[in-house]
Amino acid sequence: MKLIILEHYSQASEWAAKYIRNRIIQFNPGPEKYFTLGLPTGLPRDHPESYHSFMWNNFFKHIDIHPENTHILDGNAIDLQAECDAFEEKIKAAGGIELFVGGIGPDGHIAFNEPGSSLVSRTRVKTLAMDTILANARFFDGELTKVPTMALTVGVGTVMDAREVMILITGAHKAFALYKAIEEGVNHMWTVSAFQQHPCTVFVCDEDATLELKVKTVKYFKGLMLVHNKLVDPLYSIKEKETEKSQSSKKPYSD
Repeated sequence: MKLIILEHYSQASEWAAKYIRNRIIQFNPGPEKYFTLGLPTGLPRDHPESYHSFMWNNFFKHIDIHPENTHILDGNAIDLQAECDAFEEKIKAAGGIELFVGGIGPDGHIAFNEPGSSLVSRTRVKTLAMDTILANARFFDGELTKVPTMALTVGVGTVMDAREVMILITGAHKAFALYKAIEEGVNHMWTVSAFQQHPCTVFVCDEDATLELKVKTVKYFKGLMLVHNKLVDPLYSIKEKETEKSQSSKKPYSD
């Protein structure tokens, strides 16, 4: 497990973006190697607060991606469980999740796996906790009646199956959740704690999120930053990757 500690939110965001860029280039995605996750509620696709809208406005329209290569759960499907089961099958057909990127709530929930969720759960329909509904009310003009009370979400077990997991945790309001994730044991009431047992987890946080951690814990992980920064420096280039592939294909055959 890696804990990346940066001073400010913007620095944590930049480090995470550079890491994701390098991992995408290393992965060398193509027509048969892709997968994008979103976590929609039951909102219409064109609703400004739906995950379809969020992912399009904040990600998809800024990159070179074909719409058919995006896979987002349909919260308006007639049979929601069938939709969840089909999503799990799509993940398997795509070869699994290479890198899962997610955040957490102040109560330590990952995706919409609220406190008390099974740590081996799969994609399913999940009832949202009141804290989550209150936290999302800001996206609906503060009106609780407009906030969905249920969501489709990948399960903790689904995320645990990913080859790598990156979790972004910023702000003092999530400091206790980070403490539970790092310094205490695995507990289904803090679902993010499950990733202590994942073989390749990267937590990225800012200073404010470390306020509940022990001083020696923070000092230990900060002492590793010289090593961890090598994961984002140098910043890989797609053109350089293509040049390497071209040069390797020109090498003469030898017995």
